[in-house]
Amino acid sequence: MGAGIAEVSARAECDVVVVEADQKAVDAGLERLTKSLGRAEAKGKITSAQDVLTRIRVVTELEELADRDLVIEAIAENETAKVGLFKRLDAIVESTDAVLASNTSSIPIMKLAVATNRPTQVLGVHFFNPVPVLSLVELVPSLLTAPATTSKVRSFVEDTLGKHTIDCQDRAGFIVNALLIPFVLSAIRMFESGFATAEDIDQGLIRGAAHPQGPLALADLIGLDTTKAVAESLYEEFKEPLYAPPPLLARMVEAGLLGRKTGRGFYTYN
Repeated sequence: MGAGIAEVSARAECDVVVVEADQKAVDAGLERLTKSLGRAEAKGKITSAQDVLTRIRVVTELEELADRDLVIEAIAENETAKVGLFKRLDAIVESTDAVLASNTSSIPIMKLAVATNRPTQVLGVHFFNPVPVLSLVELVPSLLTAPATTSKVRSFVEDTLGKHTIDCQDRAGFIVNALLIPFVLSAIRMFESGFATAEDIDQGLIRGAAHPQGPLALADLIGLDTTKAVAESLYEEFKEPLYAPPPLLARMVEAGLLGRKTGRGFYTYN
């Protein structure tokens, strides 16, 4: 999703710096950006993919973010890793007015805010995948986020990026995933029990409820590891059985069957 956030920001004529873990990730990220922008150019959505790419630098050092006004974290859905990163960003980003935002799907923003010395300037900015296509962004202030911070980021997301924002309480899962994940988990349990095939479950929702995609195909798109991580965050917060990851989901993640990104999940992808 980091590539998608970088793309929509650069398409909005922002100066964008992307930090990846290593050179291999840099190369992969640039390839994703180049392919996505090429498709956008072919469809006439942008004039020149190359012009957009000139506004993006992909690097490996966090220190390259020192002069940024807004930093959006989009690493793996792991609370320990995110907290550690926010501590580092707080020390690196120089401007006292800079906002540190997280694209987390489920981790409470307060846990990230209190890891910094600027909790009033930390909030959740949750995009949806694929970012260049889906218009929604959840804004999630913590109890310590300054209203001016939320207002500044809302202006950026709506006026600069052209996205639609909704306001969420700082509860695990926010609005969309608090509704969506139990639905996906219910479909996994139905498949796990042998009640129906993956294809029939998905077709039932596509053809019977006008969903654009079935819940198991959606889980593959989200990533089964991310689905499991979000479910665990929700269960940790609410202790409701509907949020507990089904055993099949855990086994598939352990096996590396993560969905589209690994070529196999509930379905097989080329």
